Amino acid sequence: MVHQPSSQARLSPSSDTEDMAEMSRVLAPRLAYFAGVARTEHVTRAAQEMNVPQSTLSRSMARLEQDLGVDLFARHGRTVSLTPAGRTFLTSVERALAEVERAAEEVRADADPATGKVAFGFLHTMGAETVPGLLQAFRADHPRVRFSLVQNYGEAMLERLRAGELDLCLTSPVPDAPGLVARRLDEQKLRLVVPADHSLATRRRIRLAEAADETFVTLEPGYGMRRITDDLCQEAGFKPRIAFEGEEAETLRGLVAAGLGVALLPPPAVPRPGVVELTVTAPRAVREIGVAWLEGHPDTPPVAAFKRFLLSRRGSLLP
Repeated sequence: MVHQPSSQARLSPSSDTEDMAEMSRVLAPRLAYFAGVARTEHVTRAAQEMNVPQSTLSRSMARLEQDLGVDLFARHGRTVSLTPAGRTFLTSVERALAEVERAAEEVRADADPATGKVAFGFLHTMGAETVPGLLQAFRADHPRVRFSLVQNYGEAMLERLRAGELDLCLTSPVPDAPGLVARRLDEQKLRLVVPADHSLATRRRIRLAEAADETFVTLEPGYGMRRITDDLCQEAGFKPRIAFEGEEAETLRGLVAAGLGVALLPPPAVPRPGVVELTVTAPRAVREIGVAWLEGHPDTPPVAAFKRFLLSRRGSLLP
């Protein structure tokens, strides 16, 4: 059969982005109908299998051919057969439909109450002990829920939360920002970490003002602990002299052990040789830990269950 371009109005083949978006919008609802007719080569039988009126299916195929400007089917009474253009189109349509079905299965699986997935972010300092303990306790009642875990500093996690890449995150300080919901869960005492051979190493407690002349090692700007360190030092009446900036608390402990400065840090999961950790008596040196999520974002059942679990741990989040 010779393929004659339709004389009726149809979508422009322009590569312009808006034209392509319009073509996709118009064609997409008809692709499954086309595949069904192509598979059965019979409009009536395809209509019965897809549970749609035959007239609807016939009109849809006619409009599809008009929009494309080519004949997809050769008609033979009540039966049809694919033209060469129709066979070419069918190959891509089946691939596209299979990809849509794969994506649908994936999101359905992620939302399954028993086996779904939670994208969960948390601070590096909570990865060694706190988060493993939380996941172990949660999975006692939800043994098949899956987790996608992301460790990062606070601001980076909030960006991923806003982008929809995370469902929940544990962070510090507890954010107060438009578009986010945050709940305080616990607080963690901070310590002044000094080298084991430091003159302060014989002490158990210290006022932070006594460290005003010390060189500090800190996390980089943008990290929650950096902001807390700067604020506490300011409250103690001085601005810290910073020699090194890093991205991970245990790296800072290593720098302290090497005699390169002192640091304000949360307790380690495992004691680090070469350092002594002093209780800070003034000002009150703590960091608040909270859970945050995107305001108005609907939760899947597994995310909702894990959120309830985290909120139930208020005051007992940390080991």
